[in-house]
Amino acid sequence: MAKPLLKIQRYFRRKPVRFFSLILLYLTAGSLVFLHSGFVGDSGPGARGGRDSPVASEMGSRTSLSDARGLGIMSRVFKETRRSGRRFGPPWMKKARQEGQEVRRGGDYTNNWNRALKGRSAKDVDDGRAKYIGCYIDDTQKRALRGVSFFDYKKMTVFRCQDNCAERGYMYAGLEFGAECYCGHKIQTANASESECNMECKGEKSNLCGGANRLSIYRLELSQESARRYGSAIFKGCFHRPDNVTLALPFSAVIQNMSVEKCVDTCTEREKTLAVLAGDRCHCGFPTPLFSLHEPENEDMCLNRCHGEEFESCGNDEYFVVYQTQVQDNRCMDRHFLPSRAKQLVALASFPGAGNTWARHLIELATGFYTGSYYFDGSLYNKGFKGERDHWRSGRTICIKTHESGRKEIEAFDSSIIMIRNPYKALMAEFNRKYGGHIGFASQAHWKGKEWPEFVRNYAPWWASHTLDWLNYGKNVQVVHFEDLKRDLFSKLKGMVQFLGLKVSEDRLLCVEGQKDGNFKRSGLRKLEYDPYTPEMRANINELIRTVDAALKKRNMSGVPEEYMPR
Repeated sequence: MAKPLLKIQRYFRRKPVRFFSLILLYLTAGSLVFLHSGFVGDSGPGARGGRDSPVASEMGSRTSLSDARGLGIMSRVFKETRRSGRRFGPPWMKKARQEGQEVRRGGDYTNNWNRALKGRSAKDVDDGRAKYIGCYIDDTQKRALRGVSFFDYKKMTVFRCQDNCAERGYMYAGLEFGAECYCGHKIQTANASESECNMECKGEKSNLCGGANRLSIYRLELSQESARRYGSAIFKGCFHRPDNVTLALPFSAVIQNMSVEKCVDTCTEREKTLAVLAGDRCHCGFPTPLFSLHEPENEDMCLNRCHGEEFESCGNDEYFVVYQTQVQDNRCMDRHFLPSRAKQLVALASFPGAGNTWARHLIELATGFYTGSYYFDGSLYNKGFKGERDHWRSGRTICIKTHESGRKEIEAFDSSIIMIRNPYKALMAEFNRKYGGHIGFASQAHWKGKEWPEFVRNYAPWWASHTLDWLNYGKNVQVVHFEDLKRDLFSKLKGMVQFLGLKVSEDRLLCVEGQKDGNFKRSGLRKLEYDPYTPEMRANINELIRTVDAALKKRNMSGVPEEYMPR
């Protein structure tokens, strides 16, 4: 045994270069193995953090509600189509998986719904999400749907196309060649025979996704009011001519062969947020008290065919067609900390899922001052809520977000705005946030597993006790219902600004209306295919609604909105 070892020793003594080469190769191989195991571990279960633990059954464990997850935001690739005949586009995206479930967060909401419908034709589905309209001719020079488009030559499904068109506010979604998705607010070609839409979807063989130059088109029935679009421009409606057009809309030009696209492009180049069509004249400007867009007219008053596009309406001298361009209205984008320490601490209190983050977004734009938080959520800080990092007692923010309840916590504030939302909507919104992030969705496994019943059992009573505690212990309380704020944003937000003791700028409020959604809005199309509430859950929640309604009326406040009340 000694002789072979001695020979090896003499060999490397004579050849030191070979010895060090072998050592280097050994270390390199070890490093590669280590890196490989690291990448595999990242994609495996638990790589993105464990699931949230089940909701604690005691009310005292409800303090830290801003649990930020490390879920990566999945990117999306879209291409704007403007009469372009080119068909190209990168693959949809890489899929991230966690414990066999697809991670979704404000990106591609892949097809849980379609898996539930396996074996059924999408044409037979009309359950409030989308209705099949028919097979239509599509031409590369004259598209049937002229909004956003995207392609996925491996995993395209009917629902993926519908969901992404709905998220952008389009009324129609169309599929072609089994892998292409087109969105639009108007069908601009004629019908074709149903037999011509005969290509299977690349991501689900049980459904058809159009054909060669043929679109399978669906009308999207959104759960929320949806803005119609033309390309990147949002259709705002038909409005009567303002009294002083020159002051209300300072720029105008006569355009030959007028079309929506030409007017939108003109106003975009002028960096105006409104593109206003009046026959062959295009006006550009911003929403102002002179032209506030608060009194829309019947769209029939604006029916006047554009000279440059037979399927579009261009309005006339008395009734204007209005679109909102992609240009950002900067009149309400500046935000700062308070110049001096606030004398009073104002709470923006709500049950989780009741729209607190959205209300903060509105208040910051309307006032120009940052809002603070009782907690710290890094994802919100990165989204622009700079007051998130300040201590809630710093006095540098205009109001402080809190989900706390209980006498001690409430009496720490001098006044409060209480946001209340329909508990049926609030519970589902918070459940989605808890398991899917601020704009993501909980998976079907969570809805159908033990998490949802346990969540409702613990959180539903809190919805009522949260409001009752603030009504009982709050010193100066203003109640704002989420649904009322959504319906009448201008006047309700104006009241909130006045409650905060600030002067109201109507121009700033009108600017907020154009950017009201912010970065925290879920797709209006993606809904559960069934009612998650059992009869027992509904009976308990209905009783809680009655309790809150009675408490509000006892304090001479308006009760809960009608849509809350059991029927």
